[in-house]
Amino acid sequence: MKKIYPLLLLILAFSASSCSVYNFTGTGKIDAKTFQVNFFPNNADLVEPGIDRRFTLALQDLIMNQTNLNLVKNGGDLTYEGEIVDYRISPMTATADQQAAQNRLKIRVNVRFINKKKEKDNFEKSFEFFYDYPATQQLTGATLDTALKDIFERITQDIFNESLAKW
Repeated sequence: MKKIYPLLLLILAFSASSCSVYNFTGTGKIDAKTFQVNFFPNNADLVEPGIDRRFTLALQDLIMNQTNLNLVKNGGDLTYEGEIVDYRISPMTATADQQAAQNRLKIRVNVRFINKKKEKDNFEKSFEFFYDYPATQQLTGATLDTALKDIFERITQDIFNESLAKW
């Protein structure tokens, strides 16, 4: 028993010291204290009013909820900026009588990430995702809200993973 006790203390010491490096979101140790998310204008050929604001807020909310970083309007240690470059609805499957059975909404966002504390982490990259819905439904109201929620959740999480989690 006396030989096991020092070994347990050693294991406990290493475990406790390693906990400060990572957190539950997988972001690891971040030197930054603040972040800013600039407005993401909708520059797509097909414009859906309000998605630019909804996307900007979704990205802000995700980073605030998954990190201890403080949101600032200017001069953030981390800066997210870009634009919505594609908003497209296209038929995906057809019925026997050549009618669309399912449509797909696809959104692509171009993102520029700037890390003032660690410039090698800077990047510019496009992120996209889609939502399939029955062709019998119009892309309005609850269907549009669900589609945007699903797409923005995926895109913002991908941006977070690329910029902070390094997955």
